Amino acid sequence: MGKAFDPMLIIEFIPTLIHYLGVTLQILVASITLGFIIGIAAAIPRLFKIPFLNQLAILYVSFIRGTPILIQLFLVFYGLPAVLMFVNIDISRMEAIYFVIITYAISNGAGFGEIFRGAIRAVDYGQTEAAYSVGMTSSQNFFRIVLPQAIRIAFPNMANSVIGSLKDTSLAFTIGVMDMMGRGDTLIASTAHAIEVYISLSVIYYVIVILLEKIFRLSEKHFNRYQKADGSVAA
Repeated sequence: MGKAFDPMLIIEFIPTLIHYLGVTLQILVASITLGFIIGIAAAIPRLFKIPFLNQLAILYVSFIRGTPILIQLFLVFYGLPAVLMFVNIDISRMEAIYFVIITYAISNGAGFGEIFRGAIRAVDYGQTEAAYSVGMTSSQNFFRIVLPQAIRIAFPNMANSVIGSLKDTSLAFTIGVMDMMGRGDTLIASTAHAIEVYISLSVIYYVIVILLEKIFRLSEKHFNRYQKADGSVAA
């Protein structure tokens, strides 16, 4: 049984937990950055119907989206070292935080891949035809015409994915990473004030999410600064 509820402990616990916020943000930033790269790599084979890679990307996205992130975390943490031992690579002593980053990068990559694929297909093909008509190459068309518009289209869904990933990082403590949730777990063990710890964590996560939403809202306005209300581009 826990001890009697003490609201003053919330004020005491918040600074202690915030001290480990850097670990949580490190996981978030690293996994989102890697996930962005993986997402592009997963989207390209499906967009261009590249043999074998297309089927591989479909399987990857289907598996990641069809399994819980906690199971993926354990599969990477326990399975990756075992698989690499077959090629005489020993990563069993690697810090747990790197397994967390790898897991969340793989998970984010699947989500980003679908977001990118949908956003690129949403760009009017007439603009691609216009780019070819003025002598642009396929690469120039993609990077100068299609990709900038696709990023603008994809941005709201990407922002939601980032916020979701932030909340998912709370599972990192299950394999021993001392992030905010990990520190919260030790506080519960030492003080028996679980409710106060969880309220403190909720306050911190909520404030971070509010700040991220504000940043994403301002960024979206910046991306859409030349966009009219009817969806056309201002001259």
